[in-house]
Amino acid sequence: MLATRSLTVRFGGHVAVNDVSCTFAPGSLTAIVGPNGAGKTTYFNLISGQLRATSGQVLLDDEDITHLPAPLRTQRGLGRAFQLTQLFPTLSVLENVRLAVQARRKGAALHFTSIWSDHHDWTRQAEELLALVRLADRRHVAASSLPHGDQRKLEVAILMALEPRVYMFDEPTAGMSVDEVPVILDLIRALKAQKDKTILLVEHKMDVVRELSDRIIVLHNGQLVADGEPADVIASPVVQQAYLGTAPVTEEA
Repeated sequence: MLATRSLTVRFGGHVAVNDVSCTFAPGSLTAIVGPNGAGKTTYFNLISGQLRATSGQVLLDDEDITHLPAPLRTQRGLGRAFQLTQLFPTLSVLENVRLAVQARRKGAALHFTSIWSDHHDWTRQAEELLALVRLADRRHVAASSLPHGDQRKLEVAILMALEPRVYMFDEPTAGMSVDEVPVILDLIRALKAQKDKTILLVEHKMDVVRELSDRIIVLHNGQLVADGEPADVIASPVVQQAYLGTAPVTEEA
């Protein structure tokens, strides 16, 4: 479904992502790991369209989307949850999710004869999603007034409302309390269980990576240095070198 081919981005003389080629299959969850500054979030930004690649390609269903802006990639089925939440702060929790539901039903707001019945349906779907992320009792609260953990849950609800084919989670549990983390992990498990979604996950917590991922890829200094099943990758000397900095890292065969 999703692939990158020799994807590269340079900032002046610095190569932040260097010739990364990967294919991500439907029904799989791939964790992208690496030390700080490895290029994980930059790679995410190249895939989702927040950054323009210097060279290489991003392919979705064999269509080259490298030069499409982020909104058009979203329309094609790429959904992205950010490390820093992206919300409409003055709107209510319910309104944030309802707008995403409405956006998924392209052009529905222009059909004025049905807008009131549509509005009822959008509200129902938004409330169902808020129940899933355990925010139903806060649906009329302004998004800006939510604590950070609840804002992360709201962003996941918005992402689910868009019904993407590719889910991209950038440290989804960052800043959450121990009690809040299971809600997000359960939602990711449920998405994975659907078998038709492609899920990419940037995550520092290796216990989460071990539990959720089918595959791990490791970036170091912008390069892909390991790719495989979780147990094999975590035990790999090249990965331990990348994290511990004990020796120069070269790409693993």
